[in-house]
This record gives sequence, C-alpha cells and structure tokens, in this order.
Amino acid sequence: MNNEELILERLERLENHIAPMVSSAKSIEELRDELSPRVNEAVQALIVQLADVESDFQIEDLLFLIKNAMRNVNNFSFMLDQMKNIIDFVLTAEPLMKATVPQIIYYLENFEQKGLFKLMNTGIETLTKISETYTPEAFEQIADGVVRLLGIVKKLTDPKALDLLDKAAEIPSRIDLEKAKPVGPFGMMWAMGSSESRNGLGVLIELTKGLGAMKEQPADAP
Repeated sequence: MNNEELILERLERLENHIAPMVSSAKSIEELRDELSPRVNEAVQALIVQLADVESDFQIEDLLFLIKNAMRNVNNFSFMLDQMKNIIDFVLTAEPLMKATVPQIIYYLENFEQKGLFKLMNTGIETLTKISETYTPEAFEQIADGVVRLLGIVKKLTDPKALDLLDKAAEIPSRIDLEKAKPVGPFGMMWAMGSSESRNGLGVLIELTKGLGAMKEQPADAP
C-alpha cells in the first residue's frame, strides 16, 4: 500500500468518525431552533409574572430568607424526622382505623336513630334558656333546691312511704262528695259507731303523731 492509499484510508476513517458528530450537531441545531421560540415565550411570561411582584420583592428579603434557612437547618432536619414519625404512625394506625371507623359510624347512627343527639340538643337548648332567664345566683339557689328535692324523693322511695302514698292515692276514688252532709257533735258520735270511721280516726291519730314530729325535728335534719 502506497502513501496515497494510506492517506485515503485515513481520510475515510476520519469521515466515518466525523459523520455521526455532524449528524448530532445538526440534530442539536434543529432542537435549538425548535426550542428557541418556546424559551423566548417562557422568558416573556416569566418577566410578566415577576413584574407583578416587582414592587413587593426586595433582594435583601431573599438574602435574609437564605441566611435564615441556613441557620435553621437543624430545625428543618428535626421537622423532617417528626414528619417521618407521623407518616409511620399513620401507616401503622391505618388498618386499625379502617376497622374502627365503621364501628364508630354504626354506633353514631344507632344513637341518632334512638334520638340521643336530639335529646342532647334539647338539653343544651334548655340550659341555654335557663341561663338566659335566671341569674347565676338564682340558678345556684334552684340547684340547691333540686338537691333537697332529690333527698325528699329518696325518702319517698322507702317501702312504707310508697305503700302509704299508694293507699292514699286510692282515697279520692272511694269518696262520694255528693253524700257528704254537715255533721254536728251528735252526728260524729253516731258516725263512730261504724268500723270504717273508727279505723279512719285511728289513721288520723297516727298521722297527727307524725305531723307533731315535724315540729320537734329541725328542717335541715337528715
């Protein structure tokens, strides 16, 4: 192989190596030509948007933000760690919440169907009306009275008291007021001849003894 053939061979090799580079350069140039209008449009849009904040933006504020961020790198790291813990907690609690939330919704719907929420709302409205009607001092007095009334009701739950009240409730149905006539001393003596009158008088005497105990016992005694 002479020198000319060797030179031609080398030139052919160079041409083969340069050809892909030329093709890549052409592709890059075509891409640049295609992107150049888009880049110009993006720059123009960015300029328009930045013009809105030009009066509120100061380069000193940006520098202060950067320095403040650099000073609080540890805080940012701590915040990221806490966020990671929160994410881990959510991932851990998610299966439990999926099983618990439907149960809670079921119970709430059950309460709503039974009217519990309506009753609570009525109670709140009642308390609101009471607070608007009475002063705190009057409401405190009412509360003290309610406490004493509860004590009285507790006493009335005694079996003997309940029996007495039960029997006393039957008295009006047994009395015929149309048969009631004026009675003098002799009439009372005549009425004592019946066993019902004597039994009634005995009950009246026992009630009188109980009423006498009211005077001996203080009002605030248990």
